[in-house]
Amino acid sequence: MTRITLLALSALTLAYAVPSDETITGQWIIDQSQTDQAPAGGKVQLTLHRSSDHSQMTSSSALPLDQLRGLSGQQMESPSGGTVHFEIAREAGTLGCEGYFRSGNGAGAFTFSPNAKFVSEMRSLGYNGLSGETVFSMAVHDMKTAYVRDLRSLGAAPGSSDELISMSIHNVTIDYIRELKNLGLRELTADHLVSMRIHDVSVEFVRDLKGLGYNPSADDLVSLRIHGATSEYVKQMKSLGFNPTLDQFVSMRIHDVGPEFVRDLKGMGYNPSADDLVSLRIHGATSEYVKQVRSLGFNPTLDQLVSMRIHGVTPDYIRKVQSRGIKNLTVDQLVNLRIHGIMD
Repeated sequence: MTRITLLALSALTLAYAVPSDETITGQWIIDQSQTDQAPAGGKVQLTLHRSSDHSQMTSSSALPLDQLRGLSGQQMESPSGGTVHFEIAREAGTLGCEGYFRSGNGAGAFTFSPNAKFVSEMRSLGYNGLSGETVFSMAVHDMKTAYVRDLRSLGAAPGSSDELISMSIHNVTIDYIRELKNLGLRELTADHLVSMRIHDVSVEFVRDLKGLGYNPSADDLVSLRIHGATSEYVKQMKSLGFNPTLDQFVSMRIHDVGPEFVRDLKGMGYNPSADDLVSLRIHGATSEYVKQVRSLGFNPTLDQLVSMRIHGVTPDYIRKVQSRGIKNLTVDQLVNLRIHGIMD
């Protein structure tokens, strides 16, 4: 069954729902083709879609078959098709679903019934005045009051329900927060934790950096991951004799300072600092450029290499000067010639 057909079926089955001003309704699709596991394997791909006057929401996730209360594998796999009625029960409320299934794929309408006990417990936990849409979103993302209590016990409970939902969406688990705190990260806001999850800041990454003598903040960790400064990269650079700050590691990654570049420079007798490496890369003083300049009889310092690149002293320019019989120039003299446009 194609996705277009499923959407058409979903639209038709909206007639089963009888919405009122307070009723939250939407559409569901279960599409076997979008999951690696067939229903018989234990999971299905569930997509929920809801439109309101001010917003649209679509959520798609792999769902264990046993969470579709009242729906059997036999009903789903029926080659002749048939109408179905089932529920998805969450602590925040229940989605009552009805529609049509054939050959493992189905679509239809749902109506959401909020759980008054959940709303009351959330109020006692400091989340007052939750709208119906917010409670629905909490149900979609399987928010549990036990999760909120654990967040409070760790001092990581956010101030708003939106932040709470974002933490749930991005899989900010209690174990994740606890392990980070055990590693010395204390001031972890909801924004920090969500950003760390988005950028794949793992507990192992933090542990590696700690083992290398660093004491990163949440912002440091996110910045390192954004720019690809992995723990392996840090280890390689430290093994080459560098001990840069975390900010310097970020700058080195931004400007593509790799271990091979460092090895090349060291092999030519240089002992660059982290700032030297970044400056060389910014101005395009590559290993090959340095080798060519040295092969033409010059032995510039790292600062001179940067100056040569800034002013366009290329190997071709040096050859041109030398071909005119001008020998024994210093690096600074070459730069001055180029600055004043001599032999351009």
